[in-house]
Amino acid sequence: MTDSPPITRTVGELRRHIAGWRAAGHTVALVPTMGALHEGHLSLIDLACRKAARTVVSIFVNPAQFGENEDLDTYPRDEPRDLALIAAHKGDLVFAPDVAEMYPVDFATSVDVAALARSLCGASRPGHFSGVATVVTKLLNQVRADLAVFGEKDFQQLLVIRRLARDLDIETEILGAPIVREKDGLALSSRNRYLDKRERGLAPQIYKTIVTVAEQIRGGSSIGQASGWGARVLSQSGFKVEYLEVRNATTLDALKGRLAPGTPARVFAAARLGRTRLIDNVDVFAS
Repeated sequence: MTDSPPITRTVGELRRHIAGWRAAGHTVALVPTMGALHEGHLSLIDLACRKAARTVVSIFVNPAQFGENEDLDTYPRDEPRDLALIAAHKGDLVFAPDVAEMYPVDFATSVDVAALARSLCGASRPGHFSGVATVVTKLLNQVRADLAVFGEKDFQQLLVIRRLARDLDIETEILGAPIVREKDGLALSSRNRYLDKRERGLAPQIYKTIVTVAEQIRGGSSIGQASGWGARVLSQSGFKVEYLEVRNATTLDALKGRLAPGTPARVFAAARLGRTRLIDNVDVFAS
């Protein structure tokens, strides 16, 4: 049986561990999570361990990124299982602070990444990316890692974090890691456990649909025609569609007409099945 990695609850303890690693000349990676780990998270830990001598995995369900009537209170939590998985994947240290450690009573600062955070999930979840940007900025400053790893399933989040690191002169390199999927194409997510049996059978349709949208665009269909078709397919299949859009993969600018050669583009979708909000995205030229 693999021993669990040390777990720290305070920034002071965290920094003492990291200072010891730095004194020994080790490089440090950070994998921020909200726990309820799945194979997607574990692939991030594996990548971090390949890239750095020591890996910190944070577990913190961040209240600042949940809106009113969202699932903060019911978000899945299972710290003992998470610790066992981190140990099995060779994580070196777990940082699991409570809310008071991250947001003391007089906490008064937030980070806002302007245009990148306004569209897509930013439009349907007001304030979400400010909460994400604030907690990630804190984690990057607390760990001062050489690199931090984030999954491409939350592609808009990845762009927001890259921008804040650049704009705030944070030296940590931000790495993106590919989406991990079930055999039927469903992107792994801690929230997938909310799906009932019928919904789980329908859920892979979101991936199949955006892949087809990408194929249509590559084949010469207009972006509006292909994305409109995709939204209709999902609606008719039982999804409540929040958005299905094609955006520039660097700036998140909306794209129209037929895609110009060489334009970096992704198809983004968010839709609900019952109480479960699913998001997914594909690269137009790599799907």
